Amino acid sequence: MNHTEGGLVIFSANSHPSSREISKRIGERLGVELGKVQVYQEDNRETRVQIQESVRGKDVFIVQTVSKDVNSTIMELLIMVYACRTSCARSITGVVPYFPYSKQCKMRKRGSIVSKLLASMMCKAGLTHLITMDLHQKEIQGFFNIPVDNLRASPFLLQYIQEEIPDYRNAVIVAKSPASAKRAQSFAERLRLGIAVIHGEAQDAESDLVDGRHSPPTVKTTGGIHLRLEIPLLIPKEKPPITVVGDVGGRIAIIVDDIIDDVVSFVAAAETLKERGAYKIFVMATHGILSSDAPKLIEESAIDKVVVTNTIPHEHQKLQCDKIQTVDISIILSEAIRRIYQGESMSYLFRHIGLED
Repeated sequence: MNHTEGGLVIFSANSHPSSREISKRIGERLGVELGKVQVYQEDNRETRVQIQESVRGKDVFIVQTVSKDVNSTIMELLIMVYACRTSCARSITGVVPYFPYSKQCKMRKRGSIVSKLLASMMCKAGLTHLITMDLHQKEIQGFFNIPVDNLRASPFLLQYIQEEIPDYRNAVIVAKSPASAKRAQSFAERLRLGIAVIHGEAQDAESDLVDGRHSPPTVKTTGGIHLRLEIPLLIPKEKPPITVVGDVGGRIAIIVDDIIDDVVSFVAAAETLKERGAYKIFVMATHGILSSDAPKLIEESAIDKVVVTNTIPHEHQKLQCDKIQTVDISIILSEAIRRIYQGESMSYLFRHIGLED
């Protein structure tokens, strides 16, 4: 693939050195030099972008990873997309391995669905295609009116289990809550392993009290008469004592999820598994946000290893905790870019992926 003659340009945003690092890996795999762009913040914290080469009639790919300053990251991406649009690029594809605000994809009382807002902003800025990985909810794809390729990191995590855990045949895949059971089942079926689910009061399951459905009916006034509708209400939920459904005694426990952010629930799950007889505990996820004091909590916990991909920069966290390991997923991003640019089918990247995966 030739950078000049082929009309392909790959830009790296400036959110974090790791964004440039993963962009360089993608460029090296494709044999393409990164495009020249200057992204910086002025003294008043406004973001300024200057495209330093012609993109007229070219297919542009903008790689942006999410840094700790997530809002600046978003503005960088939006301004870069709009700059390419006003410079007459033929197509603009965003390569955003972790889609920010993906947890805010449901209505919460009097809140808002922020991921829908962000999707609208990206489309309005001029994005024509999005490559991302393991969306928190697959339905987020429906917020866009452009093509979205939601790649999967599970093949890389499965490969890690098979190659880096010598006695993985004695392992059990664990869901730290019933909500994670489908993901755990997918891993277990592919590895021909058993599954266990943690259920009970220690879990931070989403509460019905925050989804807006608990609001009482409004009082209607008709001719001076106040009418209140008597609607039967559901009985409040009461979580049972914490239980582990499945046998983990004398086994390796591998907890799987899509995002590791606040690790308190993972630490609690590890302690529960330890009490039930698990002799080694791994935590595996696609996106390692690891915010706040997560590295310290992991270091002091019963967790033996935390394995995440490089969709989000976490080098600083790795310096604080040597239990954190990284799996590189740049090869699938490179292949996705190549196939989109050359007009090839993307179905190869979604082989053996069912509707529930």
